[in-house]
Amino acid sequence: MDPTRDEPVIRLPGLCKRFGDQQIHRGLDLEVRRGEFLSIIGTSGSGKSTLLHQLIGLIRPDAGSIHVLGTALDQLDGKAARQLRQRWGVLFQRGALFSSFNVFDNIAFPMRELRKDGRFIDETLVAESVALKLHMVGLKPDDAWKHPAELSGGMLKRVALARALMLEAELLFLDEPTTGLDPASSADFDDLLGILHKELHLTVVMVTHDPYSMAALSDRIAVLDGGRWVTIGSLQEVAAFDHPFIREFFRSRRNENPLRDLSEVEHG
Repeated sequence: MDPTRDEPVIRLPGLCKRFGDQQIHRGLDLEVRRGEFLSIIGTSGSGKSTLLHQLIGLIRPDAGSIHVLGTALDQLDGKAARQLRQRWGVLFQRGALFSSFNVFDNIAFPMRELRKDGRFIDETLVAESVALKLHMVGLKPDDAWKHPAELSGGMLKRVALARALMLEAELLFLDEPTTGLDPASSADFDDLLGILHKELHLTVVMVTHDPYSMAALSDRIAVLDGGRWVTIGSLQEVAAFDHPFIREFFRSRRNENPLRDLSEVEHG
């Protein structure tokens, strides 16, 4: 057994966030273990995406703190903050690709940005890395010269995932990764995420509303409602928890088929 398996990669002690008079988070505590796949689900407006934005440093909490990869985010700025962010990747809800860039330049962007810190980045290395990431996410070499407007929804997600992994991320944040995809494309993307999670030994935090993605991928699930955790546990533990949102969520359907029997869900 890997002795670092239970080492926390993310720690949230007492996280609080408010926007004006609206209290979003009310003292959230959480630890994300190294190598696990944690899914965050919750009611609409419960602050799932706000939490994700705090985890990646886009906004700061009003109280409590966020520790990622052993470092408190509020103690970093400038070059130190950029160096820490290079250790994680983010897949935003709709991909957030640059529409004026082709696929190659979108994927290459994080590596080229390293030059801002005075690092020499050879374009031959960039090209090799882009080719590797395209192959990793199941895209063809010729796809590198297409623009986002020429891509299907599933291809857009794969390009965004390749970009998120460009700097060999050890931590991956996913914001509603299957939003906008048809059922077959969603299932294919779930399969890809599951393979990469295992093969790259990634720690993954995913915000999702998709019960199939949650069931197929999660080691643990955290349920957010009213600014607090309702429950955190395995798929079976969460499914058995008596709460109105959880009951409704597990009745959700993809393509008019009921959520697979929990006993059939396998985790690596």
